[in-house]
Amino acid sequence: MFKKIAAAVAFSPRMDAILSEANRFQQMFEAELVLIHVGEESEEKKNALQHSVQKAGINPELITIFWELGDPAKKIRSVCKKQNVDLLLAGALKKENIFKYYIGSVARKILRKAQCSVLVLIDPDEKPSTFNRIVMHAGDEDDRKQTISAGCFIGKKDGAKQLHVLKEIKLFGFTMALAGEDSQQEYSETRRNIVQDKIEEVNKLIAECPCEGLKINVKIVTGKSGYELTKFTRNAEADLLIIDAPRRDLNIFDRMFPNDLEYILADLPSNLLLVQAD
Repeated sequence: MFKKIAAAVAFSPRMDAILSEANRFQQMFEAELVLIHVGEESEEKKNALQHSVQKAGINPELITIFWELGDPAKKIRSVCKKQNVDLLLAGALKKENIFKYYIGSVARKILRKAQCSVLVLIDPDEKPSTFNRIVMHAGDEDDRKQTISAGCFIGKKDGAKQLHVLKEIKLFGFTMALAGEDSQQEYSETRRNIVQDKIEEVNKLIAECPCEGLKINVKIVTGKSGYELTKFTRNAEADLLIIDAPRRDLNIFDRMFPNDLEYILADLPSNLLLVQAD
């Protein structure tokens, strides 16, 4: 799925944890690994990085290291683009008021403009844990199949206990569909039919993904995706939320009001995988 993974490294207390996580995902996806440091190259740094790479158990023959100078977000995105990176690995703190990468406060710039998928780990560890509970978003775009496929792939590799697929019904359309019902019985029946149609739609989508042997729950909700995803992920005690990357051609309303990604980033409920469409 992801054939080339990149990790941005800074010489901080979290570097060993990030590299250990990078090693886990490199092995999971049987991928090449690109390490990116934005800062001066020196013998001291090279030796420290080599030591951390060995400590993390990374095969040095499978990595390429880039030393860059300039704006961190721009340089990281540039290297990822030039090297055809599929997945960028990063660490972040949970709350927005202290939300930043271990490489500095460039998280939003990367997430907004990255041309590859991005995995944000809220608590990277030198002894990485597997993902046991995964929430996937079944959006309205054509790339939602890729989002669910990513969750199924990771779920199988990690032996996840439970996967959830969340699909929202737009509140306005839902209200309009029920507006013409006069009796409580008609209202309830129409509501059930709408929900059932969405469940069938999601189940057909799941059937097209590599989900054999996985325990998958389909959840239908009404309301805004960002809010519902954040609430459901937290209530389900999930350790990974997977969503499709937002479209770059934002309209005027997207600029005026926070989109789903911005809402999720305001208070990360779990680790986050942002899947970029091919």
